[in-house]
Amino acid sequence: MEEMNNNFIYDLIDKDLAEHPDMKVHTRFPPEPNGYLHIGHCKALCVDFGTAKKYGGLCNLRMDDTNPAKEDTEYVDAIKEDIHWLGFDWDDRFFYGSDYFDIDYELAEDLIKRGLAYVCELSAEEFRDPKYCGDLTHPAVSPCRSRSPEESLDLFRRMKAGEFPEGKYTLRAKIDLESGNFCMRDPVIYRIKYVEHHRQGTKWCIFPMYDFAHPIQDALEHVTHSLCSLEYEIHRPLYNWVRDNVNIPGNTTGFPRQIEFARLNITYTVLSKRFLRGLVEGGVVDGWDDPRMPTLCGLRRRGYTAASILDFIGRTGVAKSDSLVDIRQLEACLRDELNQKAPRRIAIEKPIKVVVDNYPEGKTEYFEVSNNPSDEAAGTRKLPFTRELYIDESDFAEVPPPKFFRMKPDGEVRLMGAYIVKCERIEKNADGSIKEIHCTADLETGNGMPADGRKVKGTIHWLSADYAKDVTLHLYNNLTTLENPSDKPDDKDYTDFINPESLIVVKGAKIEPALADAAPGDKFQFVRFGYFCKDTKNENTFNRIVPLKDSFGK
Repeated sequence: MEEMNNNFIYDLIDKDLAEHPDMKVHTRFPPEPNGYLHIGHCKALCVDFGTAKKYGGLCNLRMDDTNPAKEDTEYVDAIKEDIHWLGFDWDDRFFYGSDYFDIDYELAEDLIKRGLAYVCELSAEEFRDPKYCGDLTHPAVSPCRSRSPEESLDLFRRMKAGEFPEGKYTLRAKIDLESGNFCMRDPVIYRIKYVEHHRQGTKWCIFPMYDFAHPIQDALEHVTHSLCSLEYEIHRPLYNWVRDNVNIPGNTTGFPRQIEFARLNITYTVLSKRFLRGLVEGGVVDGWDDPRMPTLCGLRRRGYTAASILDFIGRTGVAKSDSLVDIRQLEACLRDELNQKAPRRIAIEKPIKVVVDNYPEGKTEYFEVSNNPSDEAAGTRKLPFTRELYIDESDFAEVPPPKFFRMKPDGEVRLMGAYIVKCERIEKNADGSIKEIHCTADLETGNGMPADGRKVKGTIHWLSADYAKDVTLHLYNNLTTLENPSDKPDDKDYTDFINPESLIVVKGAKIEPALADAAPGDKFQFVRFGYFCKDTKNENTFNRIVPLKDSFGK
């Protein structure tokens, strides 16, 4: 990965290094293993690992598994695979948040003993009630705040022992009930939860809240800069409070420091993990790696490359305020890459049979065509030509519109790399549909211009009917119809905006014979059609990654 451009994060780190010249910059990427990584996580990956690379520092990978309700080792393995696919590595610095549960608990007990935390009996509903949480002109109220450390410690230990039902008690930090920042109004730092943990089993029935556990984990791992998305800005005072008031072993430097940046928002793309999980569990999509999904595994299966995604993230930059990035920028990054690298091949979406009446039956000859006009080193390949061919339905018009230069009655057109042919007659089925088109070929034009110098404007692609192979094409479009996901009405769900044409399945398409042997994941430019990738799940299927040109909204 190339280094990211200078940004406000680097400016802040430069200032820290000027004051602490011996500091080694240390970041971390802390995904929650309750789903697959999506392209929004990719921005955080680039910021975390890119910052460490710029300063010759380190970046840890830590699974934030402090909330066990939806976590699973399946997601842990998938997260590792996706990060490596993008080109990042954490060496031996792989951790779990649950690795620290014992010390989290010990530090919580210490807070209680020092009068900085207490056990509270308010339910979740009461905790949100204005009577207790207050408002901007009234402080919060906590009826248990005066509980003695001894009584709170006894209750907390009994919470750990499993004596109470979920919701009966919580442990709250004693900070400031009058704070204008509601995150500081004695926030909950432990809760009871009877859920089996994917690593710890049933050892624990109380779990630390993220705002309590995360700064402890950062400090224990010697992280210097905790880089996170903008929604955590309001939580920063609590992060600092935990860092400065909890007796974290060895942490006396005033670091780690939390710095927030704007998350990635993309048009027509919902990055809510809850929504994506619902699509998978509801069978709306074909798993987390469905090519319509914004997950990294979905983008990979569709045919996106790691380089194109990293290029896109680099172009969007790092900002302090939220913005909405046009999804066409992501598509453009991929086109830039595939236009240079993808071999050219021929596929026909809606085949119509063409019979060249004056071409000998049983004869096959081969025409040489370029594998990539943009790259001479890509070489050429030979396509078989026979009496019966296929062209695409879009390349023929029985009643042509003005300036239509493809095949039409009594009109001449060049078959790409082969002969000039003239449409002589149309044979139809009983229902009026076209059965086949009969043409004659100028057999002197196989290697160049007509001998009489006449000009033929149109060129169309074709395949031999004897050699072409059947294939299924998956044409993908945006999964949702909402241009800006934040504009969703409050009374609607994102599922109300699923694009009914997000997947169009085309059966009976034709491809040139060599494509039948393509390996899953191989990418091609289908001439005048789009960029396609051999699917990794469905046999004999190609996924359209993006069209050749930006035709969005047209």
